[in-house]
Amino acid sequence: MKHEEIIVREGWMFIAIPALLSVVCFLLHWIIPGLVFAVLALFCLFFFRNPTRTIPQEAGVVVAPADGRVMDITRMEEPLFMNGEAVRISIFLSLFNVHINRMPVDGMIEIIQPVSGLYLPAYNVEAGSKSQRNYIGISSDVGRLIVVQITGAIARRLVCWAKVGQYMPRGERFGLIRFGSCTEVYLPSHADIQVAVGDKIRGGNSVIAKFQSC
Repeated sequence: MKHEEIIVREGWMFIAIPALLSVVCFLLHWIIPGLVFAVLALFCLFFFRNPTRTIPQEAGVVVAPADGRVMDITRMEEPLFMNGEAVRISIFLSLFNVHINRMPVDGMIEIIQPVSGLYLPAYNVEAGSKSQRNYIGISSDVGRLIVVQITGAIARRLVCWAKVGQYMPRGERFGLIRFGSCTEVYLPSHADIQVAVGDKIRGGNSVIAKFQSC
């Protein structure tokens, strides 16, 4: 299970290769290359960490689907799954953030729709509409939501463990983006937003919205 892994399984190849090259270099007394590969292996070990988080249990709350910084909050039409006005919260993930994606609410996975595209920097305002991305549509007690995994200039791989028809609890890990990226969440328009642009948030732990009717 993904939640039991201290290091995400998909990361071990990226850790093992530079670690092995580092050992070979040291055996050959190539000190500088050995140190470079050792640092790279340690960085990959850090990047693919999979920490345990305390998930808020209050009814009607929406938690962050990713670690990072709130880059934008915009009201807009969402025609793919929500079919109406939504509030989009864009989260920028640096290379030093945890890159695990988590469920923002308890809900059923209704759609998973990958879209091909460019590899724009994740902070580019057009990344959400032009970069390669993956839409995950969720039905929940607070309405329909969408989480979007978006690649960046360095991130070239989107990993989604969720399956259509699967019910997943709030805070559950459902995917991974490799090496710097953006995650967006579309909420129903009546959501009471609890964050502001520039806020630093933690996936599965930070409350980003509330629904008073729940």
